[in-house]
Amino acid sequence: MKILVFLKKTPDTETKIQLTSNNAAINSSDVKFIINPYDEYAIEEAIQIKEKNAGTEVVIASFGDESIRELIIKGLAMGGDRGLLISNEGLQDADSLTVAKVLAAAVKKENPDLVLLGKQAIDDDNMHVGPMLAELMSWPHVNVVNKLTLDGKNATAEREAEGGLVEVYKFPLPAVIGANKSLNTPRYAALPGIMKAKKKPFDVKTPTDFGLDKGQLQGKVKVAIKAYQYPPQKAAGQVFKGEPVEAMVAKVVKLLREEAKVL
Repeated sequence: MKILVFLKKTPDTETKIQLTSNNAAINSSDVKFIINPYDEYAIEEAIQIKEKNAGTEVVIASFGDESIRELIIKGLAMGGDRGLLISNEGLQDADSLTVAKVLAAAVKKENPDLVLLGKQAIDDDNMHVGPMLAELMSWPHVNVVNKLTLDGKNATAEREAEGGLVEVYKFPLPAVIGANKSLNTPRYAALPGIMKAKKKPFDVKTPTDFGLDKGQLQGKVKVAIKAYQYPPQKAAGQVFKGEPVEAMVAKVVKLLREEAKVL
């Protein structure tokens, strides 16, 4: 079988985000970028499936600029077989639907049995692309998946729902799966894997290679980011000390009742 895993480049969770002087974009000059953490669970799941099913090919792919190459190679070092970088030149401001259209075209070309990606990206947190991709392909889709079981041309997925509930879905392949963090524990790329990854097949394509018209894609972008702003600063907390415990508790209760209005 063939598994296609899509990853996205996102800022490291420990990076302090700085905006450009006009607040029109994120200043990326000092930002460390990583594989979107949820996408790492997708990569790991694909590799585990490969280890259980001889002859499985895992393709690590992304839509972006040349800087994503090293992240795709990391996925290859984890155990992927082939890398695919789809250039976003001229489409750097593509919205979720445009990205999904490009990925759908790549999926049609690659013809995989399964598409895996993270349940969402940690930068914009939209959770759009996976469902849109599945809809464009008319494929089954399950997101926030905690457990995935394959049985020939069929699959069963357990997903996390609100209130601690677990939903179970049975569906035929091919399908699109959004990985949750409880799906597995991603492995580290060991040095031998890193050395081998640099010699694995790696293709660079453009949307045109998949039969798409870049001009038409540009013209159909419907969402544009006008500006960014930092969240409002939280008020400093109050510290009570040097008084009897009963008196301090009474003050806290009063604040919760009169200011926070949670009591």
